[in-house]
Amino acid sequence: MSFFPPRPWLASYAEGVPEELELPQGSLYDLVEASIAEFPNSVALEFFGRETTYAEMGMQISRAAEGLRLLGVQKGDTVALVLPNCPQHIIAFYAVLRLGAIVVEHNPLYTPRELRHQFEDHAAKVVVAWTNVVDTIQEFPADVAVDTIISVDVTRAMPLATRALLRLPISKARESRKALTAGVRGTIVWEELLKAKPITPAIVRPAASDVALIQYTSGTTGRPKGATLTHLNLTMNAAQARAWVPTVTRGEGCVVYAVLPMFHAYGLTLCLTFAMSMGARLVLFPKFDPDLVLKVAKKRPATFLPAVPPIYERLRAAANEQGVSLQGIEISISGAMPLSPSVVEPWEQETGGYLVEGYGLSETSPVLMANPVGPTRVAGTVGLPLPNTEIRVVDPENPTDDRAPGEEGELIVRGPQVFSGYWNKPDETAEVFVPCSDGGADWFRTGDIVTVDAAGFVRIVDRIKELIITGGFNVAPSEVEEVLRRHPAVADAAVVGLPSAHSGEDVTAAVVLAPGATLDVESIRDFARSNLAAYKVPRHVHQVEELPRSLIGKVLRREVRQNLSAG
Repeated sequence: MSFFPPRPWLASYAEGVPEELELPQGSLYDLVEASIAEFPNSVALEFFGRETTYAEMGMQISRAAEGLRLLGVQKGDTVALVLPNCPQHIIAFYAVLRLGAIVVEHNPLYTPRELRHQFEDHAAKVVVAWTNVVDTIQEFPADVAVDTIISVDVTRAMPLATRALLRLPISKARESRKALTAGVRGTIVWEELLKAKPITPAIVRPAASDVALIQYTSGTTGRPKGATLTHLNLTMNAAQARAWVPTVTRGEGCVVYAVLPMFHAYGLTLCLTFAMSMGARLVLFPKFDPDLVLKVAKKRPATFLPAVPPIYERLRAAANEQGVSLQGIEISISGAMPLSPSVVEPWEQETGGYLVEGYGLSETSPVLMANPVGPTRVAGTVGLPLPNTEIRVVDPENPTDDRAPGEEGELIVRGPQVFSGYWNKPDETAEVFVPCSDGGADWFRTGDIVTVDAAGFVRIVDRIKELIITGGFNVAPSEVEEVLRRHPAVADAAVVGLPSAHSGEDVTAAVVLAPGATLDVESIRDFARSNLAAYKVPRHVHQVEELPRSLIGKVLRREVRQNLSAG
């Protein structure tokens, strides 16, 4: 039995936030279609100054959906997206969903090894890929080869003048062009897909209960685990986000900056689904570049800016240096890593708006809770459960036993945004759910140790899962360790996160060297870089004589972290 049946957090909700929401009945495609109907002439997407209205976006989604159907994509099929933030990403996402197929999001900066593991898991035969990663996908082994690759040249969505500048024979232009484009050998070019006729209404639409998305999360094992999220999960989380910010204007007055990658659960919900459901103008950035963001801000400031603490710090510093005002950013939502008051206070002074912290996981669509956007917020906490969200604090060793109010324990949650399980992994799914005894949904184990105060505000204390969170991204220590142990000079390795003022945590490795080997930090980091995404590469590598282990031989990462912290 929970100690929190009265839901004490409701009294701390900001004015206008409802206690409960009705469950959405439609799909994510219905959500975007409603905005297309309501705001046909409003700008939906802005990319390097080029604007796409909701009506134009809707037509492109319809044509892309028909093009995919003609390629054989059917309801229930998995379709992989390997794209940066760009208009084609939005179009492809909703086109796949229109067919009742399942989107699988991927980080386009992943190494071939990392991408291959995920493709082995979901087995998609059709992929929409950034031209820069086409070669990687084409070189997959035969047993994971895809049937069809649709290649996307990101620059084709830019204004003609911007594309012309990228072709100028100056170093910066050449570098930018190279970073955005590559060859398209053996693929179907995206623009060919859009030549199809609009899809006919007779094609069956997805239901709210259908799986919409497979979102990969590192978990604790380092092997790919795809959280399966339904249309209901994602539409509900978008509705919860809308309800949490009742003062934000729908339509053209809502300007959302997509500086977070949309292949990440946080960026996907707050930029791709929330913004589209608001009828907002979504300004897309392929990557976070303070200069590029400020160039846009001079013309049209964001009213809603989801990001992570380092982005707020860098953007404010650049704005001060360039003399650009940040006034007009009404609400900034920070997640994925702790938010320091030293970031909040100057940001709110510069913008005149609120900067509040939230919390969630890929398995929860992802947002579970957030601080109220108003004077009742509590700095240092991740806020309150969103409407329709229930929480308990339990004994990590016996998750059916509740902790007393104020005591530390594992956070378990349930709500309509919580996923139903991992793709093709029933055993791993069973491990993360606590059966419910009251006839309701089972409880999801977050793996985070928290305290909850009398008003319902949640404070994160520790992390059972041992994930490292760096720059807003999750890093599984075991995945990095597996790579390091393949280096000829490394006999054993343990990887932990150490506090960082700029990225939350730094990925740090303690290595035991092979007999006769000497420590060459750059060699080890270069080896890791060839097998891992850049954010997973250890920033620091330390030599140790041995690693602390339990009686059964398990490396005690907590002791490793303590030893490294102590120098």
